[in-house]
Amino acid sequence: MSERLAVRKTYKLFIGGAFPRSESGRSYVVTSSKGDFLANAARASRKDARDAVAAARKAFPGWSGATAYNRGQILYRIAEMLEGRRAQFVAEITAMGGVGVKQAGEMVDATVDRLVWYAGWSDKIGAVLGSANPVAGPYFNLSSPEPTGVVAVVAPQAGPLLGLVSVIAPVIVTGNTCVVIASERAPLPAITLAEVLATSDLPGGVVNILTGSAAEIAPWLAGHMDVNGIDLTGADAESAVTCEELAAENLKRVLRPPAGPVDWLADPGIGRMTTFLETKTVWHPIGI
Repeated sequence: MSERLAVRKTYKLFIGGAFPRSESGRSYVVTSSKGDFLANAARASRKDARDAVAAARKAFPGWSGATAYNRGQILYRIAEMLEGRRAQFVAEITAMGGVGVKQAGEMVDATVDRLVWYAGWSDKIGAVLGSANPVAGPYFNLSSPEPTGVVAVVAPQAGPLLGLVSVIAPVIVTGNTCVVIASERAPLPAITLAEVLATSDLPGGVVNILTGSAAEIAPWLAGHMDVNGIDLTGADAESAVTCEELAAENLKRVLRPPAGPVDWLADPGIGRMTTFLETKTVWHPIGI
């Protein structure tokens, strides 16, 4: 018998919990580290970016209004489902990153652990950042963190799974929704993650994943008036400057790209969670 021909895959975007094609009809070839064909990925346009922002905004009230415990449980469920597809993620990371199976497996395991770690923070970050403030008068003065809103995320080009989850999880666990531009060079783990999210308990629109050119899409998200914050971790230096200037139009919260390579296996700390939180302070008279 002749050798079986592989199915040539053409992947779509992930917007509002569904998998639409790019409205432009464009796609690009994704190759392995050896240059072999792996799949076609959709090349998102600015119209796709606007659709993703609309989906994220629509999902924000329900997601931000959910209990912290509920958000943590959903992140834990995502970790469970991601671990169930471990072999597929390992194969994709091995093909795209040129790393061995053992190292790829360690990256997938670290990704599962990262999700569980952030899930545990869901109902604790408020206690760490909130406070009861002393005031001179018969009042309670209480400060508590609240989500910023819709956050655009330029995912890192390296670490296409662990790095991707490390920038998404802190945004959504605190009640924000997001639009993510996946690694252009290695988008397959992001596409498979979208399939995990679509079949988990995560409401549609909380995470929206675009594939294509970050240099093309990011400025449109940075200048979008319904985006409240932007994480430029995966942006190049020139694009980051442009995006930061555009983000100033509506005073977006901006997380600048790191000065050097990031060790995604290191302890992430709580900095990424606090970046896209705002503090609400309430005064209340003390009853007699």
